[in-house]
Amino acid sequence: MPEFAASQLVLLALVLTRTSGIMLVAPVFGTNEVPPTIRGLLALAIAAMIMPIQMAAPLAQPKSLVDLGLMLAAETMIGLTLGLGVMVLFSAFQLSGQVIGQLSGMSLGDVFNPGFDDSVPLFSHFLYLVTLAVYMLIGGHRLLMGGLLDTFAAMPPGQAVLSPGGEQLFVNLLTESFELGFRAAAPATAALLLATIVLGLVSRSLPQLNILALGFGLNAIVTFLVLAVSLGGACWLLQDRLEGVVEAILETIAPP
Repeated sequence: MPEFAASQLVLLALVLTRTSGIMLVAPVFGTNEVPPTIRGLLALAIAAMIMPIQMAAPLAQPKSLVDLGLMLAAETMIGLTLGLGVMVLFSAFQLSGQVIGQLSGMSLGDVFNPGFDDSVPLFSHFLYLVTLAVYMLIGGHRLLMGGLLDTFAAMPPGQAVLSPGGEQLFVNLLTESFELGFRAAAPATAALLLATIVLGLVSRSLPQLNILALGFGLNAIVTFLVLAVSLGGACWLLQDRLEGVVEAILETIAPP
């Protein structure tokens, strides 16, 4: 009986460690807006639901505290990789807001983003909130939890192995994040460039105009109009890429 209790305690620790990795960094779950107590209770609740499914899986008992620590570290990395991989996709829209804010001359309007624990440009925070709303509406949180269950199916607790292709995975995710960010910012960037060219021509024709004051107002109007038109396309980009990103992460950390 004591051996069975110890085995179940180790199983709970391994499952809880993997679920806690996602709760630390994943969108919605891992943001600073969610109190640590709530995140801890949520990780424990998810682990309690997953544990009965894994009780029949073979579990190699650790021979020492070092073995247990290595097993827990591997479980943590699985959860962190899955959550952080999706969070990297969110940074693409932060980048888009940064680019738009710099080109429109409105980068001084910073606001505090508790999700990143830092001050970010207004457009970055706006696009982050829009991305978060779209992520919830398309069921991204359910997709992430489904990916977590898939990792348990491929690698039961205690059998987690860090794939050697993990570094290449994040290189690919960062590359895709930059590409997605610049694609989302492309309409506003092109419109602002065209507005700058028009203002340059106007300044040559009417040098008595205050181009600085006129340009700031024109850039603000163009930015808001283009964002209102192109925001749906940016949301579609997120919806189109999210499932592929989760599948790529699962193929790396839990190959079929």
